[in-house]
Amino acid sequence: MNSFSIQSFGCRVNQAEAFQWADKFQRRGLLYQKDHKKSDLILVNTCTITSRADRDVRNFIRRMHRENPDAKLVVTGCFAEKSAEELQKLPGIWKVISNLEKEALPDRLLADEVGKAQVALQPFRSRALIKIQDGCDFGCTFCIVPSVRGKSRSYTQPEILKQVRYLVEQGFKEIVLAGVHLCLYGRDLDPPLSFRDILEEISAVDGVHRLRLSSLDPRFLDLALLEHLVSNPKICPHFHLSLQHGADRIISLMGRKIGTRDYGRILEFLLRESPQAALGTDIIVGFPGETPEDFAEMSDFLENMPLTYFHVFSYSPRPGTSAATWKQVHPEYIKERAVSLRTLAKKKNLNFRQRFLDLVCEAIVIEKNESGEARVLTDNYIEVALTACLPDKKALVDIRINEVSEQTTKGVSVSLSDSVI
Repeated sequence: MNSFSIQSFGCRVNQAEAFQWADKFQRRGLLYQKDHKKSDLILVNTCTITSRADRDVRNFIRRMHRENPDAKLVVTGCFAEKSAEELQKLPGIWKVISNLEKEALPDRLLADEVGKAQVALQPFRSRALIKIQDGCDFGCTFCIVPSVRGKSRSYTQPEILKQVRYLVEQGFKEIVLAGVHLCLYGRDLDPPLSFRDILEEISAVDGVHRLRLSSLDPRFLDLALLEHLVSNPKICPHFHLSLQHGADRIISLMGRKIGTRDYGRILEFLLRESPQAALGTDIIVGFPGETPEDFAEMSDFLENMPLTYFHVFSYSPRPGTSAATWKQVHPEYIKERAVSLRTLAKKKNLNFRQRFLDLVCEAIVIEKNESGEARVLTDNYIEVALTACLPDKKALVDIRINEVSEQTTKGVSVSLSDSVI
């Protein structure tokens, strides 16, 4: 094998795993190809959070086998954990690897690939991703993740800091911390650590410019941790707080054990202490038992809360979960409600982005083409299109936002002498 590509579905944890594999494969002499059709080896890191995620994986595998029949397809991740026998029957599959075997995936696949010449490293992403935790100790009635990911497991402080220092040396300006349940970080270690502990240690590493956090569980956001999140200058003002619904009765049926009142108080604190922050969440619409009154309560809650974006998912019964056995909401109602919430989400996000019109923000270059056009991401999670950009990917730039619409945000590069918000 001389080249590889990676297709990662689903969560930031999967993206962090793919990021690490890309580095290890290149250091073993394989060329990274963005185009799957040019690869000898195609790694597929799968998701199974919804039936649509399963379908996307199947369709991708079939398409890759048609377009690149000689490639070796390796499938891993949560769908592979749940449906290994089904995957092994699909055309073109070389290996199916479980989640527990993921850590050793590069060594296992490249055991015979020795003595290859070094290749020039190509960044898999413009922002570095580190998985600091995996698994979940809870049992939400709709969620299959604990059964395919296992119990919460934390990486040790030395392991994480070693990786952080390596990424700084590689020139990454932003590091994204990923975990299935970040707020559980360190509780399983001996001696135990806290999520705040590891944030402080990473922030103290020379060369770390900014940290972005993946999803946080509001049940574990006590005042001390919240104050650290808004006072640590290296933590991006972008907080994604898992909610799943906006009606207390449905939240209770989900097994989430947090009320909208407490969730709202956390949002209000973040808005007060970090008014420029992006505040986001995930919402499931059409959960079993959801009545029109429940949906109206959720819509009102989302309308009134200072959320700047939310991702809307139609409920999908997952075999083996409690909610899958309950009476389901009619698909047409789910579709109508999802459209309504997505419309609301677009309106709230547009209002948020308009607040930064004509202001100067610091952003990281996440994509740039040969003509100099670029996509950049501000620290508060606004993606901006630039018609011209001098720095390359991974670089930090100051930009002025000069156009905001429902579909896009546009801006221009500015001199470093301009003030930054």
